[in-house]
Amino acid sequence: MAPTRQDPDIPRIGVIGGSGFYQLFDDAEEIRVETPYGPPSDAFTVGTVGERRVAFLPRHGRDHSHAPHTINYRANLWAMRTLGVRQILGPCAVGSLKRELGPGSLVIPDQLVDRTSGRTQTYYDAGGVHVSFADPYCAHGRAAALKAAATAGERAHDGGAMVVIEGPRFSTRAESQWYAAAGWTLVNMTGHPEAVLARELGLCYTSLALVTDLDAGIDASESVTHTEVLAVFAQNIERLRAVVLETVRLLPPENTDCACAHALDGMELPIELP
Repeated sequence: MAPTRQDPDIPRIGVIGGSGFYQLFDDAEEIRVETPYGPPSDAFTVGTVGERRVAFLPRHGRDHSHAPHTINYRANLWAMRTLGVRQILGPCAVGSLKRELGPGSLVIPDQLVDRTSGRTQTYYDAGGVHVSFADPYCAHGRAAALKAAATAGERAHDGGAMVVIEGPRFSTRAESQWYAAAGWTLVNMTGHPEAVLARELGLCYTSLALVTDLDAGIDASESVTHTEVLAVFAQNIERLRAVVLETVRLLPPENTDCACAHALDGMELPIELP
């Protein structure tokens, strides 16, 4: 059962962990949420960070059973809102399109480029619901993440465009060189439609990207492998977890004055939101 909105222990912050990021709390309550879109990736765990209640969901499932193109993104975000979450942090593994951002670099992107295909990316199949998505990430969340990184002694790169590819394969060298030539910064497989679905539900969404590799077209002598990605992520997971937890502490208590929360203002929605 999801908590009611009057519950003082309602989790207002959600974290969706990426590849290698399967757990946030050592001691937490497990909650399963049903949605009209099917089951989320896994059960949620709800715990406390400081005085903040936080809901955590492993994006790929705890056993990494969901590939990027098979994740039920709509169920994941809907379930977050059902639990009462209004601000989401999305830590993820990424490839770098810039040599100066090597493995282990932390990036807080400010733009997104969608190169996926065939993924359901909206809740609104009827009516005229067109959300603003010029700035896909929450300004308040990005500011908190950058401050959190500095507090944790980390140097986070401020800004950059994350191109999201369909996967599950990695890019060819030609594709990677094309993305780099366009001026984009990172390559990822899960950032879309996750971010736009959050916006369609009036949720704040912030990406925290950990670079695990230089993408194929950046270094002609190398190519990325899944094993290497997971190995680098595992080496840096505690750094990323520390920044995520500090970001939770620094997020504003409510997002009512944020543009994300008002993305649906004035629109007649064809569905009732939880």
